[in-house]
Parts: sequence; C-alpha cells; structure tokens
Amino acid sequence: MENNNDERRYNGWTNYETWTVSLWLDNEEPTYRYWREVAAECRHEVGDSTQVCDGDCTVEEAASFMLAQKLRREITGASPLQNPSMYGDLLLAALNEVNWEEIALKWLSE
Repeated sequence: MENNNDERRYNGWTNYETWTVSLWLDNEEPTYRYWREVAAECRHEVGDSTQVCDGDCTVEEAASFMLAQKLRREITGASPLQNPSMYGDLLLAALNEVNWEEIALKWLSE
C-alpha cells in the first residue's frame, strides 16, 4: 500500500503538529517579534558561511537550516514536561513530527 503524504496535511501545512506550532508562534506578539528577529539574524549570519561561499547551498537554504535548528532546540527545550513520563513522551513524539524547516521557511519569507 502506498503512503500518501497528502493524507496527513493540515490547513496547508505538513501535518497538524507543524500547523499547531506555527499557529502558537504567530499568535503571541512577543513571540512573533522574537522569532522575526531570530530569522533576520540567521539570514545575516549565513551570508558569508562556507557552505554558501562554496556554492553548496543558497543563503535561503542555509538560513532555513539554521533557523529550523534554533526553533527545534528552543521549543523542545522549553517543554514544561522535562521529567520522564507518559505525557512527556507523548509531547516529545508530537514535537518530533513538526516540520521545523517548513516553519523556518515561512519566517524567512516574511
């Protein structure tokens, strides 16, 4: 049986988990401003990186990768459920489904 990724799409996003994280990041003004700033910093930082200078990737690709990593680290690290538990495991499983690069591309395109 063929797995169709379109079945998991949610409101134009890869999946529900990605849509939910994006929604919450956009929903609170201080959070929105913070991630806009981080996105701009990522774009600036990668401009003269070796990957971009060597032609291995574009500025957009390098910035997207960097921002996606920062999003994943900060949001996963801010989990209120740090101790091992059923709820913590479920939260971590949901966060592992998030398409961080899709969210990063959205922030970089604004």
